[in-house]
Amino acid sequence: MLKLAGSLAAAGVIAAGLSAHGSSRAADPAVSGDPSPGGPSAAGFEHPLTGDPDTIPPPPGNDVIEQYCLRCHNDTRLQGNMSLERFDAADAPADAELAERMIRKLRAGLMPPPGTDRPTEDALAALTLSLEEQLDAAAAANPNPGRRSFQRLNRAEYRASIRDLLDIEIDAGAYLPLDTRSANFDNIADAQLLSATLTDGYLRAAAEISRLAIGDPHITPSESTYRVSRWDSQTERVEGAPYGTRGGVSVMHNFPADGYYGFRVSFHHETTGALFGNGRNALHTREGEPELLEVSIDGEPVAVLEVNRWMHASDPDGVNIRSERVFVRAGPRQVSAAFIRRSEGPLQDLISPHDWSLASTSIAGSYGFTALPHLRDLAVGGPYDVVGVSETPSRARVFSCRPGGEAEAGAEAGNREGALAEPTPDPADAHSCAREIIVRLGTQAYRRPLTDDDLAGLLGLYDAGAAGGGFEEGVRTALEGILASPHFVFRVEEPGDGGEGDGPYLVGGTDLATRLSFFLWGSGPDAELLEAAVGGRLSNSAGIEDQVRRMLADERARALSTRFAAQWLRLQDLEKIQPDVRVAPDFDESLKRAMHRETELFFDHLVRADRPVLELLTADYTFVNERLARHYGIPGVAGDRFRRVAYRHDERRGLLGHGSILTLTSHAGRTSPVLRGKWVMEVLMGTPPPPPPPDIPEIEDDAVEDGRFLTVREKLEMHRDDPRCISCHRMIDPIGLALENFDVSGAWRIRDRGTPIDAASDFYDGTPIASPSDLRAALLKRPEPLLRTFTENLMAYALGRRLEYYDMPAVRRIVRGAAVHDYRVSAFVLGVATSDAFRMKAGPVRVDGAPDPSEGGKP
Repeated sequence: MLKLAGSLAAAGVIAAGLSAHGSSRAADPAVSGDPSPGGPSAAGFEHPLTGDPDTIPPPPGNDVIEQYCLRCHNDTRLQGNMSLERFDAADAPADAELAERMIRKLRAGLMPPPGTDRPTEDALAALTLSLEEQLDAAAAANPNPGRRSFQRLNRAEYRASIRDLLDIEIDAGAYLPLDTRSANFDNIADAQLLSATLTDGYLRAAAEISRLAIGDPHITPSESTYRVSRWDSQTERVEGAPYGTRGGVSVMHNFPADGYYGFRVSFHHETTGALFGNGRNALHTREGEPELLEVSIDGEPVAVLEVNRWMHASDPDGVNIRSERVFVRAGPRQVSAAFIRRSEGPLQDLISPHDWSLASTSIAGSYGFTALPHLRDLAVGGPYDVVGVSETPSRARVFSCRPGGEAEAGAEAGNREGALAEPTPDPADAHSCAREIIVRLGTQAYRRPLTDDDLAGLLGLYDAGAAGGGFEEGVRTALEGILASPHFVFRVEEPGDGGEGDGPYLVGGTDLATRLSFFLWGSGPDAELLEAAVGGRLSNSAGIEDQVRRMLADERARALSTRFAAQWLRLQDLEKIQPDVRVAPDFDESLKRAMHRETELFFDHLVRADRPVLELLTADYTFVNERLARHYGIPGVAGDRFRRVAYRHDERRGLLGHGSILTLTSHAGRTSPVLRGKWVMEVLMGTPPPPPPPDIPEIEDDAVEDGRFLTVREKLEMHRDDPRCISCHRMIDPIGLALENFDVSGAWRIRDRGTPIDAASDFYDGTPIASPSDLRAALLKRPEPLLRTFTENLMAYALGRRLEYYDMPAVRRIVRGAAVHDYRVSAFVLGVATSDAFRMKAGPVRVDGAPDPSEGGKP
């Protein structure tokens, strides 16, 4: 386990300054004081396996291992790729990595495996506690906070940083490639590789975003296309569209200049090429009553388009409709293209109304199904005949001053139709104003005060731009240099005033502030946090706690749900799943988004209300809108707004009843107890099962016996007869079978293909379970694995590196501290933020012949 070159060189862009990063940093205040984690001690902590630690007998140590473990974990059999022949339970730190693997399995109750001789629970608890105490004492005597390389802004962090810096929303995916995930997260440093493509993406983003933020009266026309998923139903109003409409799409589009723009919409068609939704079963087919599609900007209609029911893919313009060009001012605008709803009432579906209105193009002309035209994409083209650039939120954020105090005059000019006139300012006033803007933006973007070299380089860019295009072009060029700088794109940490020696050292104050902000907000620090760092108020646990509590109360702390929780719980896998339309014809994109949003809102509530982490399993409430409530069978919920509701039954409590989790752990055509059991073991318990042996056949979906389809349980039992599979499946399958009453999309059911569901089985520790409630109770008998797995993932996300065996004592210390506070979320967050691993870094690994940094060399 122990194991950007480009232009704008004056600003030191991308790869130009990484090796000399430390020499260009502003002086950082001394970061001294208490480096140890805050929080309560472990005194009085009740051992989760047996209760009072005073009742645990003396450690049996090697006797237990020899009697119950060596029969499998020896040099010959090497089960689990582990041999305990030379392991000494009385000297666990001598092989700490192996000891930590043992602790993980013992804490979860997985070893010795079910069906074999096992010692008493007290004996297992004593062995586990003995190993932990030895490792924790060794870690306290010789702390190792770990070390990682520099990080770069990933897609989500780049988007959030641009939003906070310039008050503009961008699609980072238009510039940057997909981020590599490691240890569940996309911010792990050693997985963030650099490439020419990535470097080019950062440089291109800097150029385009700077023009978009300032506005570009000389821009040439282009077209931006917004795709509409074919799984987006067209029966209900979409979020952001005007009321009185249905279907379509609504997006926030950044208009770069005042001018004329055209809109193009295209539609889905049948396999024959004819417009989908054009037949006798369409809503509007009478002469004089065609389907109407409204294009609106910020809720105001700018075009109403008639949908020609006879459009065909073979037409010269295909199944497209284009609007006349309309005048739009610069800035972010809500653009909607939606069908006008002209009637209310029941649909004409005779069998069962489908919530997914494009479940199949083959039924487009069939009697008994309502078919609606489906928007495929919306394209915005322009600008044409540019007349200037109006004031926008991003311009207001950038231009905090104007040469000669003309900020108000500039705003007034921006509200007038026509070009935004820029008078020729006094050069001295212009340079002074530019300096003020550059210092403010540069400090926020670089996440530290600018050095003299930083400022000189950026002012040089301003001068170059202003010489050819005036004040605003100079500011834009400097802004491009800021966004292209390695000090913005990369997070290279420097030691505090204590310097970097051979042992662990404290990171610098502003770097610690950056760690905190990306941990809790997914973006750079604000002015107050930077001020606290520069003032040395982050040098102790009390100062860190003050900032953490302030930051958790901020709206930006929602990043803990949308970034941390979403990745830990693997909600991104929901995008890969689309249940078979023959099994779930009502499953559409709006339901999928609602499921995803439910889980994010649930975790966000845990953070904001500071609820116990164990409510991840026990919560008797959730957050739903009308669409999701209908899917769950919860009455009395209307509209698109999510609100908190109490469950009517206990079976759906906690994450194990969330549609998002149940859907992403299913196959398209059937449920999967294996995937669901594996998810629980891996994500919640931190004990992933080994991969299956090679050449194991897949479960047959349509297996038949005695003239009927077999249930998932029956097919699984046939699969489990293979002796190569039984050892793992007897642990995995009972967990998944307990959730078998939830179908592919997480809806409750009592039958599987007409056969009553039998969810009864035995948990791997022998506990009988037959329902989600039983499974929840079995997991809560041993809460420690969930608490530690949550802490490990939170810590890995905060540190930007994978946790190693030497991090486990810190994890246990954080969990013990949180126990005193009823395991509330804030206790875990504070435990991570005040830990040695978060505030410190291990000394660099020395290579023979490498220069010593104390002698002026760079390791």
